[in-house]
Amino acid sequence: MIARRQSRARTRFHPWVRRNIWLLLCVPAVLFMLLAFALPLGQMLLRSVFDPDPTLDNFRALVEVGGYGRVLVNTFRLSAIVTLIALVLGYPVAYLLAHVRGRAAGLLLISVVLPLWTSELVRTFAWMIILGRKGPLNAAMQSLGIIERPLTLLFNEPSVLIGSVHIMLPFMILPLYSVMRSIDRELVRAALGMGATPLAAFRHVYLPLSMPGVVAGCLLVFVLATGFYVTPAALGSTAETMIAQLIDTQGRRTLNWGLASALSVVLLLSTTIILVLYNRVFGLARPIAPAR
Repeated sequence: MIARRQSRARTRFHPWVRRNIWLLLCVPAVLFMLLAFALPLGQMLLRSVFDPDPTLDNFRALVEVGGYGRVLVNTFRLSAIVTLIALVLGYPVAYLLAHVRGRAAGLLLISVVLPLWTSELVRTFAWMIILGRKGPLNAAMQSLGIIERPLTLLFNEPSVLIGSVHIMLPFMILPLYSVMRSIDRELVRAALGMGATPLAAFRHVYLPLSMPGVVAGCLLVFVLATGFYVTPAALGSTAETMIAQLIDTQGRRTLNWGLASALSVVLLLSTTIILVLYNRVFGLARPIAPAR
């Protein structure tokens, strides 16, 4: 009886539909990608060339005005520094997460993920309070006699790096943790059993096996950091201007959508070139060993 009903249900559909059912199921996702990503991207590309008239003046201005080039270099420089600091701080935390068991592991993982539930704007404002002249950090140093008068800890490059690293740290830790928990610990024990020191076993066995996580975490943090807007705008000065702030200034304040679109295209192309080079050097599709 059930077999008859299934056969009748199959005969209701055209043979082409039955052969391409998986293709049809992908149609909603493809339409969403076209409307949400391809269409806005196409409009941005057209605006960079056809706003206000068909011309390349917007891109010519990016070359002729030296400030735009400095902002682009500053964006990638700060993003690279944020990525490096996040890696140095995040690697030990991910290592600890991968080797702790029981309730402590759950609490540590929650402490890493919990900041993601808080708005980036709220966390940035929190750093403005902490680093302010009357904030708790200056007050603590004054009470301990380290300084006599409050220091200017805001609106400079260190404050931008501190706020950016704090926001980006979970995005570094989670890929590292995902790879580290899949590493077979017996390999390290075997190296120790063959006479290697703990440092040598880590450097020659554990570190190479964790490199896929390092690559994924660095790539994720770097790409996200290049599009930072709130944190550099709130914690930095004009010397720490990043390209997202410049795009906002040209598009929302001066209403120069053509130049804003050209800046966006330059950022997109620069990031794409970096991704291609990154893939050539490290490989973005390296398989990760299954957990044991």
